[in-house]
Amino acid sequence: MSILPVILWTDLLVFLLLAAAVGFGLYASRREPLRAPWRQIRRRPVAMAAMVILLAYVGIGLIDSIHFKKRLPATEAGQKTQYSPEVLSLLDVMTDRLRKNTERTYSAPLATHAYAKETVEMPDGTQARLFPRLRFGGAHLADPEKEWSQDVAFTALQGGLLGLVAALIVNIHFLFLLSRRHGTEPGAMAQAILKGKTETAWRATLGTITLMLAVAGIAWSLSTQYHLLGTDKVGQDVLYLSLKAIRTGLVIGTVTTLVMLPFAVLLGIAAGYFRGWVDDVIQYIYTTLSSVPGVLLIAAAVLILQVYMDQNADAFTSVTRRADVRLLFLCIILGVTGWIGLCRLLRGETLKLREMDYVQAATALGVGSWRIIIRHILPNVMHIVLISVVLDFSGLVLAEAVLSYVGVGVDPAMISWGNMINSARMEMAREPIVWWSLIAAFVFMFGLVLSANLFSDAVRDALDPRLRGRA
Repeated sequence: MSILPVILWTDLLVFLLLAAAVGFGLYASRREPLRAPWRQIRRRPVAMAAMVILLAYVGIGLIDSIHFKKRLPATEAGQKTQYSPEVLSLLDVMTDRLRKNTERTYSAPLATHAYAKETVEMPDGTQARLFPRLRFGGAHLADPEKEWSQDVAFTALQGGLLGLVAALIVNIHFLFLLSRRHGTEPGAMAQAILKGKTETAWRATLGTITLMLAVAGIAWSLSTQYHLLGTDKVGQDVLYLSLKAIRTGLVIGTVTTLVMLPFAVLLGIAAGYFRGWVDDVIQYIYTTLSSVPGVLLIAAAVLILQVYMDQNADAFTSVTRRADVRLLFLCIILGVTGWIGLCRLLRGETLKLREMDYVQAATALGVGSWRIIIRHILPNVMHIVLISVVLDFSGLVLAEAVLSYVGVGVDPAMISWGNMINSARMEMAREPIVWWSLIAAFVFMFGLVLSANLFSDAVRDALDPRLRGRA
């Protein structure tokens, strides 16, 4: 084979979560009580727009979770197949130009010259201090001072038109699918969508898709000729780094939730239902755990792992696997320290539910405790679990940035928004200031966190019984 598939631990967990989400979606589509909240979410334009943005982030993260090694060319006949030690992802292949076209050091967004002066030898043998031309940014321009503005405008316009054409194709495809599904003419369906009279907020959904494709077209077109968001200290393209950091943020938010849920659900329901000494023990555990500062506990655990990895370097075959193990360990630590809030909520809700008539009737009929928990308690607290999961996701993404900033987050070899912000800390003290790495990490992280918060608000309103009727 020309490639050797590589499955990292976080890749396995990501695709297991994807399979679980698809399975739950199919399960919910066959049950009216689970379909009703989703219909309410679909009616909210802001929620549908946020969902489109989230799906774009998830798509990039999934593409970046398909890893492999390339086969090395054979140097002699009959040689055994060998593969490169470098682990690549499908996103690396799709952004191969951004990954390989590195400069010597900093360059500003859309620049044609380096950001700092260097000593350059002139054709006549003399030396001068000037801003040298970049190797790849604007290299096609013969006279950047005269051609730059016109070329950037034309390239952006060309990419925007390409994105709009792609959006038009997508919108027409959606239009025909919807008209066939509802048994109406495409023209009538188009008018209903434009006037916002459809049951689902298709106008906001398709409008967001159109805007995203237009922006993506402009970004793709400009990035083929320039460094759209500039380059960092070692000349790497900042747009490439920002795209690669999406997977790290998604893994932190999703895998940590997977670790946190068993502790919170099992211990919270057990404490509220059994009460007595079980409740006392569980309360003692999470009270003791919450009394320890979370940052110190995480820092201690990460440092212990770092010492272990340094002493057993032979167990990690590549830098990618080493960084992946540290990312997985960080998710486990965040999950172990982050279940306390949800556990308290579930304990309080279970204390109320165990006094309900249907639970008391099941107890009087001799139904076992765990059967009551599974059949009566757990389904009635799932709205709290789902609300907490979607609300905590954005907080976990921000937590990674903060932990990486203080040096106890993901491995420095792994690209993340926290590491980008941490490396930009010293750049902010330069003269002139290097601002684009920090701004790029902030914008990408802001887009993910904002869309997650907006979508979680809609999920909360749809699932919370106290807000469902009001919404």
